[in-house]
Amino acid sequence: MAKGKLITIEGIDGAGKSTLADALAGAIAGRVPVELLREPGGVDLSERIRALVKDPGIEVGAAAEALLYAAARAQLVHERLLPLLHSGAVVLLDRFVDSSLAYQGAARGLGVERVRQVNLMATGGLTPDRTLLLRIDPASGRLRQSGRGEEPDRLEREAEEFFDRVAGAYDALAASEPERIRVIDALADPDAVLRRALAEIEDLLPPPAR
Repeated sequence: MAKGKLITIEGIDGAGKSTLADALAGAIAGRVPVELLREPGGVDLSERIRALVKDPGIEVGAAAEALLYAAARAQLVHERLLPLLHSGAVVLLDRFVDSSLAYQGAARGLGVERVRQVNLMATGGLTPDRTLLLRIDPASGRLRQSGRGEEPDRLEREAEEFFDRVAGAYDALAASEPERIRVIDALADPDAVLRRALAEIEDLLPPPAR
């Protein structure tokens, strides 16, 4: 079977990444084997790291945060991503390296290129075939989060200026790699967001069955 495709979904908190990932998985499931994963997580070790980095009761320095995310990513690539891609599946991944570049590299001030180098080792150079960037302003993202009725995790408690830096970093990444990163207005109607996302990945999918 032909090599699969890795499609990542990125954006600041509240952009609707999980909602889009679920909708995309349902929309393409009849055309190709599809697997839906999230970061950090997807395998036991990465889920344990997820609990650490999300815990508001634990102090985590910027460098430790970047390395923890990279460690979770390395295990996910080794244990799930590469086997799935070799099997020919389409993997929809909620966050990947771009998140670390934006959050730890830019917003935490570690440096985008320094964080990129750490993640090159973690991923073995694995690059998404397409990245869907859900663009939303931080204030709107926060409003969506507050409507969930959930306690914010450690990262979600950051100030709006932090998310301004994240959003700016995402825009810079999209401008630097327009062929890979496709920007979608996250404030559009959910059906419109899904239609746009499907259009942006259509060239990666087999033709629909007739």
